[in-house]
Amino acid sequence: MVNLRTGKLIIIEGTDGSGKQTQSELLAKKLSEKIGENNVKKISFPNYESKASEPVKMYLSGEFGETADSVNAYAASVLYSVDRFASFKTEWEDFYKNGGVVVSDRYTISNMIHQVPKIDDVVEKEKYLDWLIDLEWNKIAIPKPDVVFFLDIPFEYSQKLMEERKNKITGDKEKDIHEKDKKYLKKSYETAKELAKKYDWKVISCVKNDKLRTIEEINDEMLEIVLKNL
Repeated sequence: MVNLRTGKLIIIEGTDGSGKQTQSELLAKKLSEKIGENNVKKISFPNYESKASEPVKMYLSGEFGETADSVNAYAASVLYSVDRFASFKTEWEDFYKNGGVVVSDRYTISNMIHQVPKIDDVVEKEKYLDWLIDLEWNKIAIPKPDVVFFLDIPFEYSQKLMEERKNKITGDKEKDIHEKDKKYLKKSYETAKELAKKYDWKVISCVKNDKLRTIEEINDEMLEIVLKNL
């Protein structure tokens, strides 16, 4: 393992279509080359290979209601929290506690981005955020991230990138209840921008001079930040 007293948890977040999967996979690969492949583990949420993700699949496929607002922020968050807890306990707890570096495509922060838009009252939003952080990082005690990246890609760009993307649950082009609702997705993006400032996430601008930056350019910026934090 890397000579770390405790593991490091690196999170890559962004709204749908921002390139989280591509960037997290590439970052894990580059980190492996720098510090050794046995020292880096790539994970992703929801973990669709796990039985613990079944309620998440039901939610996203519309079995609890045909829109995101059919399930309130607290109920939806618990579904995802169970998935993250199961993943930690069965897949990467020992690795992390022995000093491993974990790179994750989504984490608790995704609930912040996608569930806060369901809450209109400012005070209630703060209550929800405090509840979520306490639930996951204190009560069920999954690790708190060391670095959170937010891939900031303007809404109109992410929508174009999403057009041909396949559904991760079904494998076809059918969209889940989040992806179908453009108004909801735009609100999630605006929420993410606000939360990035509130929690001091590392904001990575994916567009420069009205043009998408290359995958490598974006990833190299993140790699430099991560290496400084190891």
